[in-house]
Amino acid sequence: MNLLLDTHVLLWAFADDPRLSAEARELITNGENLVFVSAVSAWEIAIKKALGKLSLPGDFEAHLRYHRYTPLPVTVAHALAVETLPWHHNDPFDRLLVAQAHQERLVLLTADQRLSRYGEWVRLV
Repeated sequence: MNLLLDTHVLLWAFADDPRLSAEARELITNGENLVFVSAVSAWEIAIKKALGKLSLPGDFEAHLRYHRYTPLPVTVAHALAVETLPWHHNDPFDRLLVAQAHQERLVLLTADQRLSRYGEWVRLV
């Protein structure tokens, strides 16, 4: 399975946080699954760090390498795909993650119940 991590799930995985469900942990650590992290999450984390709302020790890219996550850039096609999404969710970061999951045929792992309304591209964990 090809997975895309929601920003919260990513941060919980980095920190080995107990809020990360056993199911999510298994999916993420299963060597048969490819795990992607979007530039959208890096952007969201950078903004929240700059505002003092988040602390992430260490280097973000070093965390990605350590966990063997594959970076996923944002393309024009990803950005344009947001336009066709139903308005189930208003957060621009999450909407772009859903669009990327759809465009790249990835499963978005998230704990955000509201995102489940987007269907097959989203898996609640």
